[in-house]
Amino acid sequence: MDRLKIVFLDAGTMGSTPLTDIEALGDLTTFFSSTAAEARERVRDADVAILNKVIVDKEFLDAAPRLRLICEAGTGINNINVDLCDKRGVAVRNVAGYSTDSVAQTTWMHILNLVGNAFYYDRKVKSGEYSKGSIHTDPENPFTELTGKTLGIVGMGAIGQKVAAIGVQFGMRVIYYSTSGTSHCKDYPSVSADELLSRSDVISINAPYNERTAGLIGYEGFRKMKRTAVLVNTGRGGIAVEEDLARALDEDLIKGAALDVYVKEPIPVDSPLMHLKHPEKIIFSPHIAWTSHEARARLAYEMAENIRKYYITDTLK
Repeated sequence: MDRLKIVFLDAGTMGSTPLTDIEALGDLTTFFSSTAAEARERVRDADVAILNKVIVDKEFLDAAPRLRLICEAGTGINNINVDLCDKRGVAVRNVAGYSTDSVAQTTWMHILNLVGNAFYYDRKVKSGEYSKGSIHTDPENPFTELTGKTLGIVGMGAIGQKVAAIGVQFGMRVIYYSTSGTSHCKDYPSVSADELLSRSDVISINAPYNERTAGLIGYEGFRKMKRTAVLVNTGRGGIAVEEDLARALDEDLIKGAALDVYVKEPIPVDSPLMHLKHPEKIIFSPHIAWTSHEARARLAYEMAENIRKYYITDTLK
């Protein structure tokens, strides 16, 4: 068989992570990013396409007559028309579980920064205000202990369970809302969305974006939350309505929020979240929860394994 022609259409998402395991399987061509038109041109003679956010639709598949395998550089495959790929005889493979630890850690980074007033204290010292003071501490803005507080998790999959286990170590009570409706996790109480919103001191969104979760938390949902509560979303943008979150923060309906994911990425500069009355109430990160060194190395290895298994194992069945 001729050497495989492999194209990675948005390899920029992998940063400097080595792709040597993939390179060993064929002729790999990488592109930092690809528009829809560029993607169609770049897959014309490809056997394997690796992609992260590139849309796979009829036009994409029409432009790739040799294509036999699409490897999603991640877990979610909302960008791929899987049914159409199946009809065309194009296999789709993703990588599940590679970023569980990475996302859970980022979730807790945001939770601890929010409830611990981390950036306030940092600015207090760096600004010189602390140095000019007459006492050794800052009694004006105390942080909040997590022990005895309630952690509400939206989506109790592998990541949600990891986030929950860490919360237990802080002495928190854990409840969750099952976005699938199955309430499969028996370690913690499953509650309705409204009960989770009203009871939780910390809400962590760790769910995929689908018809069950789209717009799950809107303005009325934020009104149900405690004014002392914080919300962290490392799941998917659009589960908490961005415009309503901005309004809730401006109206002091909740204490604060931290976001790693957005409806449109990168987040537009004219987003209401970027123009809050009190910008200190929100913490942003640029969709990096999945990108630890270790997670990206696992992802690269598992993508290579998906290609290897398809051409060595699956095609021989």
